[in-house]
Amino acid sequence: MPTTDPREHPSHRDFPHLRPPGFRPHHSPARRLFGRALVLVLVAAVGIGAFVGVRGLLHNFGAPGCRFVVGSMEQSLTPEQSANAATISAVAVRRALPPRAATIALTTAIQESKLRNLTYGDRDSLGLFQQRPSQGWGTADQVQDAVYASGAFYDRLIQVPGYETAPIGDMAQEVQRSGYPTAYAEHETEGRVLASVLTGQVPGAIGCRLDPPDGAGDAAALAQKLTRETGLTPRVSSGELTVAVRTPTVAWTVGAWAVAHAEADDVTAVTVGDHTWTRSREESGWTWPSAERPAATSTTVRITLAGDSG
Repeated sequence: MPTTDPREHPSHRDFPHLRPPGFRPHHSPARRLFGRALVLVLVAAVGIGAFVGVRGLLHNFGAPGCRFVVGSMEQSLTPEQSANAATISAVAVRRALPPRAATIALTTAIQESKLRNLTYGDRDSLGLFQQRPSQGWGTADQVQDAVYASGAFYDRLIQVPGYETAPIGDMAQEVQRSGYPTAYAEHETEGRVLASVLTGQVPGAIGCRLDPPDGAGDAAALAQKLTRETGLTPRVSSGELTVAVRTPTVAWTVGAWAVAHAEADDVTAVTVGDHTWTRSREESGWTWPSAERPAATSTTVRITLAGDSG
């Protein structure tokens, strides 16, 4: 008699090609439930992954940068460009020049170097303003020093009669004597926005989204840098600089200067009066909310470095 052991006979389950037409395999309710649960878990995992991915994209979107906003006008710069713009403006404020002087200088530097301290240029032109040592602007090292170069520009600008009211592009050309005299006018709006923010005319209008600092920062070195560029002497204590100035406008000049230099100098927070900018890669890096620890007065600026023990 033939064996009846099921292991010796092929089944539809073991060999799908032997299934008759119309055959439908039977799945138990438990198996169907497991399949549905597995699908839900996979969908949830994909959803969570997408959320995390989008959040990470928004968090790290683009390179670190700074934004300057005056009314409906906005300018975006790299941290390097922002620091150079702040230095140019600070030198004007230190010398008690009108904001228009800073506007002219910034407009010029945008056209000449895009606010980058270049080590090359046409013939022997160098630095932010592409000044030529052969034309009496200073040595190669001097014209690549942002503070010196800014001062040299202002030295010539203030010799031009009526620079305070004359067209910005014309004044830039008077100083630079460029082969492209009309090119400066194309950047007047950018220069005005930056000067308005960096000379304190528009408070709290600079924001920077930055990565975490690379080091602890050097408070003493930053104090020396601030004094050289602004003429002000801060008090240094436990990783913080405190600057007391005469007016809120000057306070916001110093505050904007500190934020613009935050990337290079490991600054993590800047407080002007009762508002604070806090270093962040998030959207909050654009803003100056109310300070949890206000400065003593509206004319006091506190600059906090990464290594602050407080």
